[in-house]
Amino acid sequence: MATVPVYRWRLAPDGLATRRQLRARGLRPGGQDVAAQVERPRRRRGPLVAYLYSIEQAKPVRPMTPAKQAALDKANAARRTCPQCRTDAGYVIPAELGTCVPCAYPEDEQRAA
Repeated sequence: MATVPVYRWRLAPDGLATRRQLRARGLRPGGQDVAAQVERPRRRRGPLVAYLYSIEQAKPVRPMTPAKQAALDKANAARRTCPQCRTDAGYVIPAELGTCVPCAYPEDEQRAA
């Protein structure tokens, strides 16, 4: 296995990008190997590492299929539906509460009325 070049933070050459940078351009790594890595030093822990990919070898992002969009919509609707009162809360229900805010704190609703 060959070693990849390591660059210091902000000193990577042009033509290389992280996954997030590729995604912002509408690209994906497309199965290519890591071309290099960037290390950002930290004071008390090991360095942060970001892997870099070649922009020239990157492929366009696959378009969202109707079935995938429907599954994503269904999953997001499930995250907004309160399991106790079965209503759409209009926001993602916090995992800490497990229910919508009115169901989690019914005494606050009675005081407000």
